[in-house]
Amino acid sequence: MVGTADLNTDVEGVEGGVGLTALMVAAARAIETHRHDSLAQDIYAEHFVLAAPASAGWPVRMQQVPDGEANPLWGRFARYFGLRTRVLDDFLLQSVHPDARQVVLLGAGLDSRAFRLDWPPGCVIFEIDREGVLAFKHEVLGGLSATPKAARIPIPVDLSADWVGALTDAGFDPAAPSVWLAEGLLFYLPNAAETYLIDTVDRLSASGSALAFEVKVEKDLLEYRNSPIYTSTKHQIGIDLLNLFDGEPRPDSAADLARKGWSTSVLTPFDFTQRHGRGPLPEAEERNDALAGNRWVFANKP
Repeated sequence: MVGTADLNTDVEGVEGGVGLTALMVAAARAIETHRHDSLAQDIYAEHFVLAAPASAGWPVRMQQVPDGEANPLWGRFARYFGLRTRVLDDFLLQSVHPDARQVVLLGAGLDSRAFRLDWPPGCVIFEIDREGVLAFKHEVLGGLSATPKAARIPIPVDLSADWVGALTDAGFDPAAPSVWLAEGLLFYLPNAAETYLIDTVDRLSASGSALAFEVKVEKDLLEYRNSPIYTSTKHQIGIDLLNLFDGEPRPDSAADLARKGWSTSVLTPFDFTQRHGRGPLPEAEERNDALAGNRWVFANKP
């Protein structure tokens, strides 16, 4: 089996098994929830942020950010995560159908979709992540007496271990259509690990399945070293994303899926900003625009 990077943490910054990157996204979702023109609602996000000592002082509302929208991290980057949340929420709810009721969240992190989305009857949400992440989530949501809106099956296993066996042992049926999500995951994987993951999803997906994931177009990551988003993230909360991202040449996973018979579409975040009428816009200095290379891939297996 191909090993993977530690998907939700930087090595030096772990609180109870929860990585700072997962908490950063939760803070962004909290900020998005409280915006007057919110794209996505996640009422649980701020509770994750406030429950972890490492992030307890982070903002969860834009009013708590001294420079507001001008702040590259809590302004533009947080809005990006808000837009991504909305787009992938829509993807999941549009992809489940009477025959596709299995949803698999790969590297689920602090995803609360099992609790906040209006799932149709019969849906089962499999959440795969490390034991510490799921335990923290369970503790916080349990303290809120949160109730999932679909059957929820946490699977405490690292994606470098036998997650396929754990998934099938938990009741996943490879003969039935399924909906897969890898949100904010593939950036951290070595080339071979991404290829293995995509091949495995293909192998486990029956006809009628769907998959969404996020990638960066081929580019030397060092070209983003002056990006306001990445420098602000490093200086404000100590997360050096460029150091966490795998720097190997990337596979073309969308093309690989197309060769396997999937229909695929590859879109930019800015496409969805235009569609929704709000969200991050391209920066004038595209060379340093950390979001310009991001792509969201949507695939369906006929």
